[in-house]
Amino acid sequence: MEVQLDNPGGLRRELRVRVPAEQVSKAVDERLKGMARRAKVPGFRPGKAPMKVILQQYGDAARLDAVSDLVNQTYPEALTQAGVAPAGQPRIDITAEKAGEPLEYVAHIEVYPEITLQGLDAFKVERPDVSVTDADVDRLVENLRKARRSFEVVERAAADGDTVTVDFVGKIDGEAFGGSEGKDVRLEIGSGQFLPDLEKGMVGQSAPASFVVDVAFPADYRREDLQGKTAQFEVELKKVEAPTLPEIDGEFLKSHNVDPDSGEAGLRDKCRQALEKERDKAVRNRLKQQVMDQLLEANPIEVPEALVTQETPRLQQEAAARMGLQNQPGFKPEQLDQMLPAQIFAPQAQRRVALGLLVGEVMKSEKIELDTARVDAEIASIAADYEQPEQVRQYYQSRPDLLQGLRAMVLEEQVVDALLSKVTPTDVSMSLDSLLQPPQPQPPPAGAAPLASASICARMSSMGSSRI
Repeated sequence: MEVQLDNPGGLRRELRVRVPAEQVSKAVDERLKGMARRAKVPGFRPGKAPMKVILQQYGDAARLDAVSDLVNQTYPEALTQAGVAPAGQPRIDITAEKAGEPLEYVAHIEVYPEITLQGLDAFKVERPDVSVTDADVDRLVENLRKARRSFEVVERAAADGDTVTVDFVGKIDGEAFGGSEGKDVRLEIGSGQFLPDLEKGMVGQSAPASFVVDVAFPADYRREDLQGKTAQFEVELKKVEAPTLPEIDGEFLKSHNVDPDSGEAGLRDKCRQALEKERDKAVRNRLKQQVMDQLLEANPIEVPEALVTQETPRLQQEAAARMGLQNQPGFKPEQLDQMLPAQIFAPQAQRRVALGLLVGEVMKSEKIELDTARVDAEIASIAADYEQPEQVRQYYQSRPDLLQGLRAMVLEEQVVDALLSKVTPTDVSMSLDSLLQPPQPQPPPAGAAPLASASICARMSSMGSSRI
């Protein structure tokens, strides 16, 4: 087998492979023999048809299959022979494959960039200095009450904070557009679940009612086809419900796994612990974000487009999951590309790939190996929130995918530790709200569910089996 590696520029490579004619003929013959044993040819018993007949009927298919097999077999060998490691899957072009002649093909591949790390000891890192205040605890207690609020149908106009049930369809120039329809959708007015204009249009309306709301899409809206446009949403208001907050009684405390005898003070203690844990996590994330940003800034690299292409759909699916699009009434998978075009995730995918390559290089340069004790400690920390931690540990051990993800996270944290060890962070005082405030996202599509979050309120409200 002859192998030639060409460099057309950048990270692109062309691997030219020539498989001898004898090897090709042998592969075709083996295919034909296999087909002959299984073939059912009229006028002949199974497996007894002459090879001439088999060749006439199955020759083209046998050659096609043989060529495919040869490419799959020889491609890894060609990579080894050329001494190249590809990034992503190749694009194969068959350039010659006539009977009795050598098989020739070109594998269009990309290689990983050569990386020389620099600037690791010049990072400037700010470490948030945050105290959990009584006011912070007050807000969390109130949010926990809101999470368990009940609703009562009211015969009045809808107001901010009420929950309405609506059907709607959005139209531009009289034509409905993808993602603009909803049936029996519950919306808390003022929650930011919908675009502001649509939510404000509910205020002052009494059920039952039908009305039209003009909704202006921002110029930087995530969907390019809607940017800067105004849509008319036809709304049918079916029901208005007002919220009632629960009292902090024994039942409420037990629902949050708090000893009823400890009263509100016990709940506040648990809330403070949860906030402090969230603070520590957020501080760590801020530090991590800074070192990763500066690692990328100090080490700009070209990344293989094949890896970016592979990463983009994962980001698209992650965004869809956060927004709960799959759970929306009438949602169809084929709508995903329209609602969340893949191209908007390309820059993020490129960044993620670049950071992955740089992190791998830091691991090599700093000789970082997986700290298995740290993995075990992470599992123990997760399990500690449940009444039967041993079952949680066993669950992780039985799920290779979860365990692999946890190991990758720990390795990344070890890299962050290594980078932070080279700098002296500057403490910066800030409030808990400022620390926990996420970057402002673009408004979700009309009718989309609120962004899913790992908020403290949500976690505490669902921790029926957890323990303090």
